[in-house]
Amino acid sequence: MGDSVTDWALGSSLLFCPADRPDRYEKALAAADTVILDLEDAVAPARRPEARVALVEHPVDPARVIVRVNPRSTADYDEDIRCLARTGYRTIMLAKTEDVREVEEADPYQVVALCETARGVLASAEVVRARNLAGVMWGAEDLMASLGGSSSRLPDGRYRDVARHAKSTVLLHAAASGVPAIDTVFLDVADVAGLAAEADEAVASGFVAKACIHPSQAAVVRRAFQPSDEDVAWARRVVKGSEGSAVFLLDSQMIDAPLVAQARQILRRADA
Repeated sequence: MGDSVTDWALGSSLLFCPADRPDRYEKALAAADTVILDLEDAVAPARRPEARVALVEHPVDPARVIVRVNPRSTADYDEDIRCLARTGYRTIMLAKTEDVREVEEADPYQVVALCETARGVLASAEVVRARNLAGVMWGAEDLMASLGGSSSRLPDGRYRDVARHAKSTVLLHAAASGVPAIDTVFLDVADVAGLAAEADEAVASGFVAKACIHPSQAAVVRRAFQPSDEDVAWARRVVKGSEGSAVFLLDSQMIDAPLVAQARQILRRADA
C-alpha cells in the first residue's frame, strides 16, 4: 500500500467476532473484508477451551481470517497456539504486544501486533521490525488501563491527548518501516456519524484499515476507505499532469511530488 508501505491484502474493514460463537463466523465474513476470530477479550476465560474447539471444528476461509490470541505472557497463549496448529489459519493478532521477540517467537505465523499498552506503544519502534510482521494496530482502552486511567475520550468524543499520542506513535513507526497500520475500534455502535468521521480521519492519516466491533460498522468503514468519484477524477488528472512536469498548476493549486504521491495513494485505494 503506497510508495513506502507494504501492500495490505486483507481489506479495509476488520470485524471482531467471538471465537466461541461459530454461528456468527459466516455472518461476520459476509459483513466485513476480514474477520478477527477472537480468543481474548471477547471470550470469557472459562469459555476459551470451548472457543478453541469451535475454531477447529468450524473452519472458514483462512485467507480472510485473523485469529486474535492471548498475550504471550499467559498460559492461554500456549493453548491458543496449540489449537491453531490444528487449523488452516496462518495470521494471528497478538494481544498486548510489548516486545519484538514476542512477535518473532510466533513464527511461522504472520502477526498483526496489537500495541495497546504503555509498554507496547513505546516498544512499537522495535516491534515493527519483526521479520514475520503482517501489520500493527493500536488500541485505546487497554492503553488507558495500563496507564491507570479511566477513559480514553473527552466528553465531546475526542481522544485524550495521550491516546492521540499513542495512535500517532504507532502509525509513524509503522510507516517508517513500511508496515501497514490499522486503526482501533469505535465503541459507540449507534454513533454512525462519529464512526464515519473517525474512519475518514484514519484514511487521511495513512491507516490501511480500521477494526470494527459490530457488523453494521463494516460498511461505514469500507465507504470511508473507498475514494469518491471526485477524488479519483482529481487523482487521475494529477498523475497525468505529473507525466509532463514535476511542478504544475491544477485548478489554481500547485501540484508537486508530495501531492502526486497522495494522488497515487487514492488510485491504489480505488483499485483495491
